[in-house]
Amino acid sequence: MILDDAAGPRRAVLVARAPDRGAALARLLQGAGHDVVVAPVIERAPADDVAPLDDAVRGLARGAYAWAVVTSVNAVDALVDAAGRTGTSLAASHARWAAVGPATTRALEAAGVTTDLVPAGDATAAGLVAAFPDPAVTDPDLPSVLLPLGDLASPTLDDGLAVRGWVPHVVTAYRTVHHALPADVVTRARSGGFDVVVVSSGSVAREIAAQVGTGTPVVAIGVPSADAARDAGLAVAAVAAQPTDDALAAAVASALDATAPDSLAAHPAATPSLSTKEHP
Repeated sequence: MILDDAAGPRRAVLVARAPDRGAALARLLQGAGHDVVVAPVIERAPADDVAPLDDAVRGLARGAYAWAVVTSVNAVDALVDAAGRTGTSLAASHARWAAVGPATTRALEAAGVTTDLVPAGDATAAGLVAAFPDPAVTDPDLPSVLLPLGDLASPTLDDGLAVRGWVPHVVTAYRTVHHALPADVVTRARSGGFDVVVVSSGSVAREIAAQVGTGTPVVAIGVPSADAARDAGLAVAAVAAQPTDDALAAAVASALDATAPDSLAAHPAATPSLSTKEHP
């Protein structure tokens, strides 16, 4: 918390994202009067071997897959890179495309790809599995699905689609690697200088716990991220109702309101309520 004689105390928020990915949320939070620091704790790196992804993108071009399923903006970026290396066009693929949520959909659109399936209300791998059609009805002759995933992805999507009758082809599209926070941010966080930290994935939550400890509560983009945060020893103050910047800003506001001095004085036993919806 930062004291501001003119406007009262300003709350401090650490958005643990890369500047380009965190800028829109930072603007919303700054517009609400908060002191915001944007700094990543992870970054995308190419797969150790890009040949399997390049081969998969060539397969998209020649019609080897009925569907391509994308669960992150990082995966879209990796696919675009692979298309550039192989001289192919994602937009020209005859496969249908599924995206986990709005950010991934926008990234695909920027690459010229029209999204055919986005789960309604459950922007997770499990939500994608539940929303997928029956291959016996839609693609009996070509039940193959391309899954370009990060190296730390859980088997939820792969296993779930296989149970549904699809034939998933998993390729590592990118690696998630450690990115050290600036020393001044670490010092500030370890000394209680932030009221909340925004985490957008389980990997981010684990890195926050490792780099700055577990003393600051977090606001999670969804239930899987919240679960990972708790597993890492972090207190979850709120969970966004949707995996969007607006919903994250609303969740931050809820968490900060619940921990405001006046609120704590009036309701000393109160704790922030958590959304039961599931998001990535």
